[in-house]
Amino acid sequence: MSKVISISNHKGGVGKTTSCINIGAGLNKLGKKVLLVDLDPQANLSQSLGLTDQERTIYGAIRGEYKLEPVGVVKGLDVLPSTLDLSGAEVELSGEAGREYILRELLEPYRASYSYILIDSPPSLGLLTINSLTASDEVLIPLQAQYLALRGLSKLLEVIDKIKKRLNKELRVAGVFITQYDNRKILNRDVVTTIGSHFKEELFTTRIRDNIALAEAPTQGVDIFRYNPKSYGAEDYLSLCKEILKQK
Repeated sequence: MSKVISISNHKGGVGKTTSCINIGAGLNKLGKKVLLVDLDPQANLSQSLGLTDQERTIYGAIRGEYKLEPVGVVKGLDVLPSTLDLSGAEVELSGEAGREYILRELLEPYRASYSYILIDSPPSLGLLTINSLTASDEVLIPLQAQYLALRGLSKLLEVIDKIKKRLNKELRVAGVFITQYDNRKILNRDVVTTIGSHFKEELFTTRIRDNIALAEAPTQGVDIFRYNPKSYGAEDYLSLCKEILKQK
């Protein structure tokens, strides 16, 4: 049975999609079979892996038009692609009974086939994010090493707590990790210290350093390990994946 993890932060620009792609690719590199779920209407994860204009997407599956059809990227790494049409899902599903459980029900038949299912949640706290959290066992939260990163985080934690109480009692925050980190900047180091005081147990040791290769990889439709396996980005995400694998 797989572990389902939401990569979630409603603040944009924190490297959420980049992290979902490269954590998935890193876990795959370490021998795990991984399914990436693009639940963001911007479809950046799908586009970053060269999956554009797919006939069957997560949107059609959520609407009940067909079953989920994962698309293979490399051996052991599959994707459920998204589409801009997904932006209308929240309105279309608002009257559906059990609307918070739609994604959970869709993913259930696939849990036995993968070691990890990673969901790239949208940068909002609407119905799609609620579906993501209801379907998940754990949440991973990417945070920039900036003071504004902690602002609004309390709202996300509040939503996670409500989901745990009302919809998914097993949900837990598995960890927080720092993105776009530059050790030369005093501000970055100070913010990490502050974040560490808030998340003593949950903060991962690995810092994802600011690295141009992470921005370049999506332009080639590949993850960081296929684009530049010797880059800081590849080194950091592989280190983070090893930490994730050590968790129970």
